[in-house]
Amino acid sequence: MKVELRATPFDPLLELGCYQAGLDERLSGRYGATAIFIGTMRDFNDGDTVQEMTLEHYPGMTERHLQRIVESAAREWPLLDALLIHRIGALQPNDPIVLAAVWSAQRAEAFAACRFIMEELKSKAPFWKRERTAAGPRWVAHNTPG
Repeated sequence: MKVELRATPFDPLLELGCYQAGLDERLSGRYGATAIFIGTMRDFNDGDTVQEMTLEHYPGMTERHLQRIVESAAREWPLLDALLIHRIGALQPNDPIVLAAVWSAQRAEAFAACRFIMEELKSKAPFWKRERTAAGPRWVAHNTPG
């Protein structure tokens, strides 16, 4: 199971394909479901146009927290593997922010685990967001509901 923070843009579908190619060698025929979530930056929040967002984190702590989220999902559901990539740094509207992918024998477990990872990440992961709007920069005080 892989967790990674990236300061540079990434193509979620390319990352997924490369990771799955490695899985096919190890898990050929064992998984029947892959659930994925791709989150991108919107150009609006709280009624304002957002021109840019900067995601800050606490190095080391954030990666460990994300790893614990993925490990919790693997304890709750019979996952064969998981991939979680999350951006940090400056982002523009439409930039991918997060890729969460899980592999399991069954779709119900894959869907549930992927949703769990994203809900935990959005509600508990130590990220701080600063948006740039026409009125100037501001810190994001809360996440939008699912």
